[in-house]
Amino acid sequence: MTDITTADIKALREETGLSIAECRKALEESKGDKAGALEILKNRSVEIAAKKGDRALGSGTVASYIHNAGASGTLVELSCETDFVSKNEEFKNIARDIALHIAAMNPTDVSELLTQPFVKSPDKTIQDVVNGVIQKFGERTEIRRFARFAVSE
Repeated sequence: MTDITTADIKALREETGLSIAECRKALEESKGDKAGALEILKNRSVEIAAKKGDRALGSGTVASYIHNAGASGTLVELSCETDFVSKNEEFKNIARDIALHIAAMNPTDVSELLTQPFVKSPDKTIQDVVNGVIQKFGERTEIRRFARFAVSE
């Protein structure tokens, strides 16, 4: 059995933002392989998201992004279950990153948006980003709607 060090767990935790216990468990399952642990965590986030799919969305945040000296901009509504999560700075930053993505990639609707590779991390889709939020905060989260505006398109 591979020895999993505190440094290994800490590095995975810093990369994912997940709990020490989740990171340790994933590293143990992958026998210390970081890439394998990341894949396990990604798969687990899909399972967690599916389990939380029936919960009511009672809160959220609206984020904006203005690009190219005001030539284009976006608004996105990222919904969650509680105001405790919606007021979290990391949650707000993720919503802003999604707004930035929308400005760059110009999806036509939420379904298309969810399948696009995330501009800040192309190895993930936007759905993977949302699933990661669900896993991290333990609440159902979804992109309800967005709007993109541009001066000359």
